[in-house]
Amino acid sequence: MSSSPILKRSESVIDTMPEALRQSRYHMKRCFTKYIEQGKRLMKLHHLMAEMETVIDDKFERTQVLEGLLGYILCTTQEAVVIPPHVAFAIRPNPGFWEFVKVSSIDLSVEGITATDYLKFKEMIVDENWANDANALELDFGAMDFDAPRLTLSSSIGNGLNFITKFLTSKLNGPLEKAQPLVDYLLSLNYQGEKLMINETLNTALKLQGALIVAEAALSLLPRETPYTSFENRFKEWGFEKGWGDNAGRVMETMRYLSEVLQAPDSVNMERFFSRVPTTFNVVLFSVHGYFGQADVLGLPDTGGQVVYVLDQVLALEEELLLRIKQQGLNAKPHILVVTRLIPDAKGNTCNQELEPVLKTKHSHILRVPFRTESGIDATKKILEIMEGKPDLIIGNYTDGNLVASLMANKLGVTLGTIAHALEKTKYEDSDLKWKELDSKYHFSCQFTADTIAMNSADFIITSTYQEIAGSKDRPGQYESHTAFTLPGISRVVSGINIFDPKFNIASPGADQTVYFPATEKLKRFTSFRPAIDELLFSKIENDQHIGYLEDKKKPIIFSMARLDTVKNISGLTEWYGKNKRLRNLVNLVIVAGFFDPSKSKDREEIAEIKKMHTIIEMYQLKGQLRWIAAQTDKNRNSELYRCIADTKGAFVQPALYEAFGLTVIEAMNCGLPTFATNQGGPAEIIVDGVSGYHIDPNNGDESSNKIADFFQKCKEDAEFWNRISSAALSRIYECYTWKIYANKMLNMGTIYGFWRQLYKDQKLAKQRYIQMLYNLQFRNLVKTVPLSVSAPAPQLAIPKEIVKVQPKRTQSRFSRLFGA
Repeated sequence: MSSSPILKRSESVIDTMPEALRQSRYHMKRCFTKYIEQGKRLMKLHHLMAEMETVIDDKFERTQVLEGLLGYILCTTQEAVVIPPHVAFAIRPNPGFWEFVKVSSIDLSVEGITATDYLKFKEMIVDENWANDANALELDFGAMDFDAPRLTLSSSIGNGLNFITKFLTSKLNGPLEKAQPLVDYLLSLNYQGEKLMINETLNTALKLQGALIVAEAALSLLPRETPYTSFENRFKEWGFEKGWGDNAGRVMETMRYLSEVLQAPDSVNMERFFSRVPTTFNVVLFSVHGYFGQADVLGLPDTGGQVVYVLDQVLALEEELLLRIKQQGLNAKPHILVVTRLIPDAKGNTCNQELEPVLKTKHSHILRVPFRTESGIDATKKILEIMEGKPDLIIGNYTDGNLVASLMANKLGVTLGTIAHALEKTKYEDSDLKWKELDSKYHFSCQFTADTIAMNSADFIITSTYQEIAGSKDRPGQYESHTAFTLPGISRVVSGINIFDPKFNIASPGADQTVYFPATEKLKRFTSFRPAIDELLFSKIENDQHIGYLEDKKKPIIFSMARLDTVKNISGLTEWYGKNKRLRNLVNLVIVAGFFDPSKSKDREEIAEIKKMHTIIEMYQLKGQLRWIAAQTDKNRNSELYRCIADTKGAFVQPALYEAFGLTVIEAMNCGLPTFATNQGGPAEIIVDGVSGYHIDPNNGDESSNKIADFFQKCKEDAEFWNRISSAALSRIYECYTWKIYANKMLNMGTIYGFWRQLYKDQKLAKQRYIQMLYNLQFRNLVKTVPLSVSAPAPQLAIPKEIVKVQPKRTQSRFSRLFGA
C-alpha cells in the first residue's frame, strides 16, 4: 500500500471528512449501515476494519478506499461509539492530538463535537440517565491552566525542564526589573534559618547586578582554589551569603552564570545557574504499598521492583546531594526519608521497625508509620519531627504514594514530583466506561480519581519513557489516556491532564553500577559466585534449581530472565529458538524464570506458562541445548550471571509482548551484553536498533529469531563484531541511562520547578483548591465503598514498645487507612 495522505496542521478532520466520505459514498453508506445494525456499542479500529472488509469484499476497491484520506482518518481512529443512527469517532492523528466527529449513517453528514459531547455520547452505551443528567459532575482541570504555557510539538513531550528553562528566559528578558522575581526567589533561600546566596542588602536586580560586577573583579585576583572562607566576610559586607561555591573558581563561575542571566537571559546559562542554587537538603520519598524493606521482601504481596527502584533512587540522590552541598561550600547534611507503612506482622523482615538506615548511605532512612490508623499517627508530624523542619522536595511513587505525597506537599507548601511507574487505566480495555463491572475487584473508581488528583497536584512528573506519557503513533500513552475519560455515575473528566504540559519529564533510571558493570572489568568481578554459576549453567544434574542441560559448552548463550507470564513471553522465545534450526546450531538458550513444577505456583497464568514451557521443550527436543533455571533474586549473583553469559560471547534477549521500561535491558547492557529487546514499549527507546543493540518484534517470531541468528553468524565471520555492539551498548548506557544522570535531572527539576511554582503561585493555589474539593467531596466518599480488609489478629511480636504498638484488628479498608476517609 502506498503512503497515506496526511492532514496538514491547518486542516481538521471536520474540514476533510465530508469530502472523503462523498468520494466513497456508495461503500461508506453500506459500511455505516453495517456499523449501526448491531445497535449501541463501542468499536475499536480492528472492529471497524473487519466490518469494512465484509462490506467491501473486493480487495482492490477496499485498498483504494484505505489509500485515500478516508483510510487515513479511519486508521487514526482509536475508537468509535455507535448510537444509531450516528457513529462518533475519537481520532488521534498524532500523539496528544485528538478530534471528535459524529457521522450520520442516514446521509453521511459530519458534525464536529467536543470531548464533552463525545463522552456523553459514549456514556449512552451504559447509562443513558447519567449521559442526559444536566447535573452530572464534570471535571475540567484544563480550565485552571488557562494562561500556563504549553508545548506544541508531539516530539517535545517529556522535555518539560528544557521548555520551562527557555520560557523563564523569555520571562526575565527585557528591562532589569523583570528579573525581580528571581531576586525574590534567591532572597527566600535558607538552610535551617541561615540565609544563603544573598541577603536583604541586595534586594533589587539592579543592586544584585552591581554587586556581582564588584565580586567578580575581586575574585579574578584570587587563585582558583582559594577557599570561600578566605573571603567570606568581605562578600557578606557586599550582600553575599554562603552557597555560591567552595572556592574562588567555582564562586566566579556561578556568579558569571547569574550575571549573564541578568544581562541577557539565555536557557544555557539559566540551567547552569539553577543547577548551582542550594535549594534541596531534605527529601521525602513515598512508597506506601507492599513490604518496603532491604532484604527478604521481594515476592511478598504487592512487593517487587518498586523497592529496588526506590532504594537505588535514594543512593543516587544522596550521592548527588553530598557532591552539590560540598561544591556549594556548605556544611549542611542532607536527609532523605523513604516513608512507607509500618507492618507489625513483618514475616521475618524489618518492616516492623519504625526507623531503619538505608544501607550504603550516611543520611538516608526508611520511616515506617501506620498513616491514619486507629493509633492516629500522622506521617507529616513524624517527618517534621525527624527532619526538624519541612522537606525541600517531596517525591511520590505509584498511585497510593503519589496521593499521599500530593496531600502532604499541599499541606506544607513544598515542591512535588510524582512517579506513577504504571497507570492501571490502560491495562484493562474500556476500564473507565465499564468501571462498575470491575470495581469490586480493582476499585478503579478510587484509583483513577486518585491518579487524576496526583498528576494535577504535581509540580513535575517523572516518567521512564516517552511512551509512558504519549504512547506511540498507534497507541495512546498511559498519561494520555487520562486526557478525557468518563466514570458514568461518578464523574465526567472532560480535561484530566494535558500531555503537552511542561510538567512532564523523561528521566530514565539506571542500574546500580557497583553491581552491574562490564565483564571486562576483571578485578571488580564477583568471583566467589563463579562455582555456583558454573553449576547453574553447565551441570547435567536436574534439581529444583535447574532442568535441561547444555551439551556443547563452547557455544555462545542467548539468555533471558523475567517473570513467567504471558506478557513477558518467555515461552514465545523458547518456541522461536526451537523452530529455528540455524539459531540452534549457533547458540544455546538459557532461561531464568519461575518454577518448573506447576504445583509450586499459585498464579493461574504462571501455571499455564510452566505447562506450555514443558510442552515446547518436549515438542522441539531441546534438552542438550536449553537450560531452564528457577527464578533468582540475588542481584549480585544475577549481575555476575550476565557477565558469565558475556564471557561466552552471548546475548541477552527480552521478548516481551509489551514492556513499559525494561530494567533487565539496562542491567544486561551495563554488563556489556549485546541485547535484543522488544520493539513494543520502553526498550525501543533504550536501544538504537542496529547500533547499541537490536529491536525484535514479539509478534513475529520467525523474523526475530532470524535477526538473532544473523547477529551470531556475523560474529563468526567477524571476530570484532560482538565487541563493537557491546561497546556501543555501554556507550548508550553511559550517555543516557545512569542513576547519576537521573539524580542530577531530578534535583535540577526540584530547583527550577520550585521557582516556577513561586512565579505561578496564585494559579497553583486556585487549582489546589479545586483539587481539595474533589478529594474531600468525592474521593473520600469513594473510599468508603471499598470493602473492608479483615485480617486475622496479628501474633504477638517481640518488638520494643518504643518502636511500635501491635495494631488492633483492622476495621478500615486499605484506601481508608491510607487516606483517612
